[in-house]
Amino acid sequence: MTSTLQEGILVGCGNPLLDISAVVPLNFLKKYSMNEDDAILAEDRHMPIYGELVEGYQAEFLAGGSVQNSLRIAQWILRQPRVAVFFGCVGEDRYAGILKEKAQAAGLDVHYQVKKDVPTGTCAVLITGTHRSLCANLAAANNFTIDHLEEPSNKALVDNAQYYYISGFFLTVNPPSIMQVAATAHAKQRPFLMNLSAPFISQFYMAPLLAALPYVDIIFGNEAEAQSFAEAQQWPSGDLREIGKRLVAMEKKNPARPRIAILTQGCDPVLLIQQDSVQEFPVTKLAVHEIVDTNGAGDAFVGGFLSQFVQGKSLDVCIRCGNYAAGHIIKNPGCTYSGEPEFVE
Repeated sequence: MTSTLQEGILVGCGNPLLDISAVVPLNFLKKYSMNEDDAILAEDRHMPIYGELVEGYQAEFLAGGSVQNSLRIAQWILRQPRVAVFFGCVGEDRYAGILKEKAQAAGLDVHYQVKKDVPTGTCAVLITGTHRSLCANLAAANNFTIDHLEEPSNKALVDNAQYYYISGFFLTVNPPSIMQVAATAHAKQRPFLMNLSAPFISQFYMAPLLAALPYVDIIFGNEAEAQSFAEAQQWPSGDLREIGKRLVAMEKKNPARPRIAILTQGCDPVLLIQQDSVQEFPVTKLAVHEIVDTNGAGDAFVGGFLSQFVQGKSLDVCIRCGNYAAGHIIKNPGCTYSGEPEFVE
């Protein structure tokens, strides 16, 4: 990185979760009625998972939560601390301490809302071969309230930012906060980026997603998430390019900046879909023995993208950095990195 970026140029809101990650047998998934590559919210029947992982398996604790992951990866690549600011809600407990320590060690400027009477959120990451299944118990993360963003020091951070990123996952927590950040971005004519995050968001949270979408300048998603969105909209869901074109064409508050859709599809090329074009960006395929854990690959892609986007780089450089970051993360457990970043434009 050559130039120094403004501190706090990027603001993200999301669910800060401590990932409890372990390799488990397939029957562990079946026991909890889960499938490989699921991403679900915990119900009562899932609550014993977390204790069982800690007691019965070699569980690792990793800083998680989709947006916080992406911002940590962006910070790693930028090699300049406090470029990114993160808002989310935690409890007042040991897990919150671990999360904050890991986030700050990555260079992230975290401003957690703290709720004393609820535990910090956790996410079970169940690894079966090269698959990973997620079961999130949002707990405190679910208690984020808009008044945290309205505190003068936090409002100043939001107003000061030049770029905004929020996950679809946050739609389950506090849509008013999303709309406030979106309106700020719109009023200041600054990019607002969002992620479809998981198929269940389109299935069960379509109303707040559709309310936010007119503000979204760049929408990210993978093939399963895009197909889920298409099905919920009763669009034909077979052709990812067609879904992307329709996403781009949906109502937009600021038509002067047409929406862009960026859709990933595992080891197949990333699609960059703009008003009048679809471009493909190949992904470097990894050998099976190189794949440690695909958990966090999507978060890492966005982190890599953001690290270049906030420097004003072209979309193709941003996407290539996204692919670099995802490829690196897959070779490490969870959404963790090792060594110095080696991305070259």
